[in-house]
Amino acid sequence: MSILIAAVAAAVGIGALLIGAGIAWRWALPRRAVAGVMAFGAGVLIATLTLELVTEAKDGAGVWPVVLGFTCGAVGYVVLDGLVDRLAKRQGARSSSRNATAQRGGDSEGGGLSIAVGALLDGIPEAIVIGLSALTGGFPVGLVVAIGLSNVPEGLAGTVPLKRAGRPLRFVLALWGGITLLGALAATLGASVLLAASPAVIAVVISTAAGALLAMVANAMIPEAYEEDHWATGLIVTAGFLVAFVLGELT
Repeated sequence: MSILIAAVAAAVGIGALLIGAGIAWRWALPRRAVAGVMAFGAGVLIATLTLELVTEAKDGAGVWPVVLGFTCGAVGYVVLDGLVDRLAKRQGARSSSRNATAQRGGDSEGGGLSIAVGALLDGIPEAIVIGLSALTGGFPVGLVVAIGLSNVPEGLAGTVPLKRAGRPLRFVLALWGGITLLGALAATLGASVLLAASPAVIAVVISTAAGALLAMVANAMIPEAYEEDHWATGLIVTAGFLVAFVLGELT
């Protein structure tokens, strides 16, 4: 039953990409609105990582497995994200000679696809964390909400350039749906493989995913939100953190 909960929870959290894609396909939202959602989601995600995941891992196996996993996750994410960025810039340099601009998150099709790659890179550790949380404590409502809020803006930002490049709706839905499916599979496999693992192994895996998620928040979500909302970003992130904290205390 816990495996099924892990799959459903991951599908809901990662599947928020499809919500963002649907909104972007139907409406042209202001960039500041998207940035606000991203900043709020960043705050919720930080609270969930610090108050739930890392605390749970430390209580289960002590400090050092957390330090090891968190470091590996952060370094791994930064390295892989850097590689994705380089590939996106090379693709952008090629396509700029054909149709003007191609930066990550820009208005070219290459920008949309690079965001999709980034969403996949984010989605695997997110799914693993969801799977492990479902394995140890039932349906992880706070974590699913936090990850969902972080994925809605990615679906928005990635869909707009794909739509402008003439990609049909079925392509966009297949792209984000495929990432959602991979996330559900990652959550299921993670929960299945670690079902009988020792507390130390589980703590390292949770901390690795948590470190990758925090690096993603610092490298992507907060800077992108700050570009639009500037001074308000700190307040919105703080609001997200406090909402997650209060919900965690009340549930």
